[in-house]
Amino acid sequence: MRTWQVERRKRTRHLIKLGGLVVKAGIVDLTGDDRAIILGALIWMAEKLKSEQGEHARQLWAGKGKQALAMDRKGQRMPVAREPGQV
Repeated sequence: MRTWQVERRKRTRHLIKLGGLVVKAGIVDLTGDDRAIILGALIWMAEKLKSEQGEHARQLWAGKGKQALAMDRKGQRMPVAREPGQV
């Protein structure tokens, strides 16, 4: 197999894993698979990370992500954020 083929497969696998995170987080269901909403949210995240509050957001999101991944490894449901007042 050629080097470019190996690299292409690695990239494809990486992108599939990233897409899986979007599904695991419940984003696909919550947005009705609306790609404009999903992209808008990702752009908002990128802007937040570039802002003065970027380090705080990074720490907060990393903590939530680590907790969710640990729960997933144990076979438990990942927590989904809810709006205040929702049950």
